[in-house]
Amino acid sequence: MAQFTTLRSHAVLLPANDIDTDQIIPARFLKVTDKAGLGASLFADWRYAADGSPKPDFVLNEPRAQDAAILVAGDNFGCGSSREHAPWALTGFGFRAVVSTSFADIFRSNSLKNGLLPVVVDAATHAEILDLVRREPAAAFAIDLASQKLTLPSGREVAFPVDPFSKGCLLNGVDELGYILRFEPAISAFERRSGRVTS
Repeated sequence: MAQFTTLRSHAVLLPANDIDTDQIIPARFLKVTDKAGLGASLFADWRYAADGSPKPDFVLNEPRAQDAAILVAGDNFGCGSSREHAPWALTGFGFRAVVSTSFADIFRSNSLKNGLLPVVVDAATHAEILDLVRREPAAAFAIDLASQKLTLPSGREVAFPVDPFSKGCLLNGVDELGYILRFEPAISAFERRSGRVTS
């Protein structure tokens, strides 16, 4: 999993509420088990016309979206069915963080396990961010995971929650399996002491 420490980027807006995982990555793309290339299918039904051509008026097809690492979404982002492909597609496109007023629990969990940071802000801050990006699309935001702070272009810092275990994994760039494997010497020693292994 890619390490997450600090991030500085402009943001793109997709402020609709209740964006579900089938909109993030339609079910027909779930047959793959490899993350590679899923970014091209992110919001596929919204990004592309029936003939497969990009819709020029969709925000992710705008040139400034191509190097944005922060998505600002509406309330209850990632609701619907559980699918790790949703954060895979978001990170495949280039996003490292999503800012919203709330996230569906399973989506938030899947995101944290796959290197995507869900940043929860209050409604007033969310409205401020939306207004700012609409006026200044190139405005840069900073996210520092260690301090759990989102810094607005004005310099105002906003704290956001993240559970300690997920935070530690992100800061170290390890998933749950990687975290467990770090204790392999201690686990092996315990196994030897308990008589479960002989060498």
